[in-house]
Amino acid sequence: MQIKPIQDYYPDELSYCYGCGRNNEYGHHIKSYWDRDETISHFTPKEYHIAIPGFVYGGLIASLIDCHGTGSAALAAYRNENREPGTLPAFRFVTASLQVDYLKPTPLGVELELRGKIIEVKGRKVVTEITVSANGKITAKGKVVAVQMPENFVK
Repeated sequence: MQIKPIQDYYPDELSYCYGCGRNNEYGHHIKSYWDRDETISHFTPKEYHIAIPGFVYGGLIASLIDCHGTGSAALAAYRNENREPGTLPAFRFVTASLQVDYLKPTPLGVELELRGKIIEVKGRKVVTEITVSANGKITAKGKVVAVQMPENFVK
């Protein structure tokens, strides 16, 4: 069973993402785990993640979907190869495409739940569908096409 989130297995030099990097002191620190055949993450927006009084800024929702999608892709890649997270070579994904649909306003002041479904794992590409829920109701959904990070990204 996975105890640590996939983001805690990312190599240090690849852990500065604003959304999910553990080495970014100002970031969101999104953490993604398996929950049976889906992935899950939780995030509680701060007061300053506001769009209009009482509701979350849409850009934050997009970034949550984005980073949970790439984390879900890494989880799927390890599972697809029947490997445990943290084994080498490490999987790290970046976003090739992000589609977000806002279904209803997302309230501030509550914990959000992100759930991911793996749609496709093909070569260096993973496609995920992510939902964002507040108070048990889906408020946004997205599709993330993630590709394995090119080696030349590492300096």
